[in-house]
Amino acid sequence: MRHRIAVVGAGPGGLTLARILHRHGLSVTVLERDAGPDARPPGGSLDLHEGMGQRALEKAGLLAEFGALSRPEGQAMRILDPDGTVLRDWRPRPDDRANPEIDRGHLRDLLLGSLDVRWGSGVTGVTAEAGGGARVRLADGRQERYDLVVGADGAWSRVRPALSPATPQYTGVTAVETSLDEVDSRHPGLARLIGDGSFAVYGVRRSLVAQRGSGGHVKVYAQFRAPLDRGAEPGPADAETVRTRLLERYEGWAPPVLDLLRHGTAFVHRPLYALPVDHAWPHVPGVTLLGDAAHLMPPLGAGANLAMLEGAELGEALAAAPAGLDEAVRAHEQRMWPRARRWAELTTTGLNRLVGPDPAEAIALFDEVQPE
Repeated sequence: MRHRIAVVGAGPGGLTLARILHRHGLSVTVLERDAGPDARPPGGSLDLHEGMGQRALEKAGLLAEFGALSRPEGQAMRILDPDGTVLRDWRPRPDDRANPEIDRGHLRDLLLGSLDVRWGSGVTGVTAEAGGGARVRLADGRQERYDLVVGADGAWSRVRPALSPATPQYTGVTAVETSLDEVDSRHPGLARLIGDGSFAVYGVRRSLVAQRGSGGHVKVYAQFRAPLDRGAEPGPADAETVRTRLLERYEGWAPPVLDLLRHGTAFVHRPLYALPVDHAWPHVPGVTLLGDAAHLMPPLGAGANLAMLEGAELGEALAAAPAGLDEAVRAHEQRMWPRARRWAELTTTGLNRLVGPDPAEAIALFDEVQPE
């Protein structure tokens, strides 16, 4: 029996699910609001965990290709004190592939492959139907019916309201993102300071994190506790104002550290939101969620990995039960919720330690997770 399955959202989780379904010969429609794969900057680098994101790629038959694109050296982590003293300098072993980094854009292209994504197809809502299946409302006014709709459309999911009234809440932490290009040639001192992977400095209720990508690109995140300012999104004209305010917020930190902000090209405010750690919903035939749509949590390395693993597991379950989609979905949800809750609790606690009143707690957290 040939079912109509729609995946809303062409992020890592949605594309993994679609790729698994495609690999097993099932028809799937990916609906993505962006006009194309390059409509927005792809973002920074992701570390794919051996038992999560990498496992999902193995199920999709893409692990070898991932190995060619990933950067094992990106697992390096250096932590400094605000005065510039190096506190920790972890470097991976040559054979360590527990959490290699990959640029988001490279991962997207790897997962896309020959998938047919309907770009520019924004979804405004989903309604479950009494007899099973669901109806998708599109931004252009059209409606389409599917036997199963999977919401993989992120924090502000348009699919979630069909299952749950929950909405993301502000964590109390705001990140301001900037970036450096051609860091090795244009800012060699900063390149040496950052190293091959990530670099972090932790202060009282604030931190400064830099993450190296490929091609000399570096993402920088200033994270701090502050009231939610809904009018804080900067435009190109006031980038210098944002830079000045950030430098004031980090006043007294070592000049080489502050150079990460002085040389940033543009600034984007990203208040951090999260769903309740125990978010779940009564099962509704014809609709389900995965990734941030299901369990948005602080961005501490688990989100994309969980989304990809869930997409792979759901895809395999649907492929193994083509005549019984609902039971496969029900089992997927029961497996997803407790695992997501554990990670939500860990990342919530982690954010409180990393951007909290005692910088020593941030260092202790890394000591717990890094190898000897």
